[in-house]
Amino acid sequence: MRLTVFGATGGVGGEIVRQALDAGHEVTAVVRDPARLTVTGDRLHVVRADLSGPEALRTAVAGREAVLSGLGARSRKAAGVTMRLTRAVLAAMEAEDVRRLLIVNAAPVGPAPEDDGLLDRALRSAVSAVLKDVYADLREAEAELARSGTEWTSVRPPRLLDRPLTGRYRTVVGGFPPGGRTIGRADVAHAMLAMTEDPATVRQGVGVAY
Repeated sequence: MRLTVFGATGGVGGEIVRQALDAGHEVTAVVRDPARLTVTGDRLHVVRADLSGPEALRTAVAGREAVLSGLGARSRKAAGVTMRLTRAVLAAMEAEDVRRLLIVNAAPVGPAPEDDGLLDRALRSAVSAVLKDVYADLREAEAELARSGTEWTSVRPPRLLDRPLTGRYRTVVGGFPPGGRTIGRADVAHAMLAMTEDPATVRQGVGVAY
């Protein structure tokens, strides 16, 4: 497939690029600083772009079969950035008639499992309270997806870890795996690539966790 990856120098984005190249895909990595991109490959194209407006992004998404985004706020101070970046990416995709989009979101944005225990509910509530502004930003970004004409998927992991790829994780379309508290960034990337061609995940939030 011909893929574009936003946030390609981040933890999840970098893993998406690496795994996509290993799988034989053609990848366009959109970055602000190419020096931070450590992945290389014959099928890798690097586009340096400011993500503040859609016009600069149209070339990066033109002719792509799917767009995957690891963009998001790195801290509470950056809350609001996910909504702005998502809106710019959507505008560029719609201008170029590119339909498939997958983004990284977060578990608290989606529904909690009905059979979650007291500890899991307490942890979710505590994290949501501390990162209230960040999650509000993520919810607004997901609402923007829902208003768009794209075939979107919002992937909702819990706490992210730096671990090697295992390929052993659980996914729930429209929900979240019970008791799921962590997942490695490499496995989130693996899940996103697997969902790219999965029609069951289109216009859905998907919980993913160990």
